[in-house]
Amino acid sequence: MSHMATSPSQSRREKAARRAGEFPAPPDPLAVEVFDSHTHLDLTVQEGSGYDVEALIAAAAKAGVDRIVQVGVDEPSSRWGAELAARHPSVLATVALHPNEAPLLSDLDESLRAIEALAAQPRVRGIGETGLDTFRTGEEGRAAQEESFRAHIAIAKRHGKALIIHDRDAHQDVLRVLDDEGAPDTVVMHCFSGDAAFATECVRRGFHLSFAGTVTFASAGNLREAAALTPAAQIMVETDAPYLTPVPHRGRPNASYLIPLTVRALATTRGDDVDELCAAISANGERVFGPWR
Repeated sequence: MSHMATSPSQSRREKAARRAGEFPAPPDPLAVEVFDSHTHLDLTVQEGSGYDVEALIAAAAKAGVDRIVQVGVDEPSSRWGAELAARHPSVLATVALHPNEAPLLSDLDESLRAIEALAAQPRVRGIGETGLDTFRTGEEGRAAQEESFRAHIAIAKRHGKALIIHDRDAHQDVLRVLDDEGAPDTVVMHCFSGDAAFATECVRRGFHLSFAGTVTFASAGNLREAAALTPAAQIMVETDAPYLTPVPHRGRPNASYLIPLTVRALATTRGDDVDELCAAISANGERVFGPWR
């Protein structure tokens, strides 16, 4: 009876919170700390009320997410992330021109030189997110997108840093370019979106697969199949905040403190002990990005 009495009001409150852009309540914290392999703190503070950057980092730590990778998508966000990482011990940065940004730039070469200059900073540990996106970029922008992707691969190799790949509706072309250029030693498939067959190809190449809140969606059976076959030594977890908020808060702003929801869903999918999965994810982060402190 009580469930029938309270569910409608709870539903109305949830819908009102979504409209207001409110962040969800924190989940139970993880007992073993993990890291968020891919987030956008600069964008997250614009999405909802009540959190600035320091508050977001503190909320994540309280939830058992003690390290964060701040990801660049253009020159200003890359510079912002590099500056944040330089002063904050729990944050590392990556720098890049997003694949959907590359075709819009008036001077791609100049922007790539700016990214390479940032890549030399010691707390910039990855090049990305770069890659290919045929969902938002039409045929007219594909050449510039691929040129930018190839240039980012070269930057990652020159600086010995992880390559963070954005792949949307472009699985085979991403593999084609990586095989053509020769992949860097460390590759992360950000917000992995493929099926089991594509996951097998990525795992075989030694890539790390990073799973976001999408793995909790009811329609994402293909992602759960991919997560189940990914070796523990090649799996990571991310928010892509403020986007891709996990169930049961889909539609609300995402933030690093919600990682426990995705980790627990992954553990269930894989049949893993949550603490053991957290330990594996944490170790993978140190191998891919190096020490935070």
